Amino acid sequence: MGYDIERFVGYVNEGLLCSICRDVLEDPLQAPCEHAFCTACIHGWLVHHSNCPEDRQMIDVSLLRPLYRYMKNDLNRLQLHCKNREFGCEMVCSLESIDRHERECEYSRIPCSNAGCTVQIERRNLDGHLAVCEHRSRECPNGCGYTVLGAEDTQHNCVAELRTELELLRSEMICRVEEAKHEMESRLDSQRRHMVQKESVLQNEIEELKSQMSRMMSDVRSLMAAERQHRQELEQAELEKREL
Repeated sequence: MGYDIERFVGYVNEGLLCSICRDVLEDPLQAPCEHAFCTACIHGWLVHHSNCPEDRQMIDVSLLRPLYRYMKNDLNRLQLHCKNREFGCEMVCSLESIDRHERECEYSRIPCSNAGCTVQIERRNLDGHLAVCEHRSRECPNGCGYTVLGAEDTQHNCVAELRTELELLRSEMICRVEEAKHEMESRLDSQRRHMVQKESVLQNEIEELKSQMSRMMSDVRSLMAAERQHRQELEQAELEKREL
């Protein structure tokens, strides 16, 4: 649907009206036959038809194009009243900037930000409404530190709330202690396994060193025996030399 033509100030060219809804073009598209439509209007039309609603020429969604630049400029320059005129807004601005204004308009009706509140209030009156809204939240006046809704004031019990909070904190603390305990046990087990592996490696190295030492001692004894044998042979040879 387009913009209600009654909102516009001054004359609006016929070529800037949607051929379907007859309001001023909103988010316009143009057919090859140069007839223009609101995007929502022509898409809805083509669900049930395959031709232009003006001259009945065959058209398809793929053939629709943006409005000519000069027509788009003429459209954007049109002046119109804010949609909140009936609520008191007197703003008149160009079509190009109307959406931005209406998003920020003080007369726009917006929902209350408090959970559970269904009231729609003008933006300019929102602060006043929030101050008295029965769904507003505030800190407990008795000093327990809890945030309560106005509608829950009669049901709020400081002692019960604090007891519940204490139980939650105790449960959380127990869980954290158990987690820390499991983590420490896991670390200790890991370190214990590492130490056992390291001890096993060291023990193997010691056994290897002992084996090497044993072989070296055996070699030394063999060398000493060979040396004694060699000395005896030398002495025997010296003795025989003397006898000769």
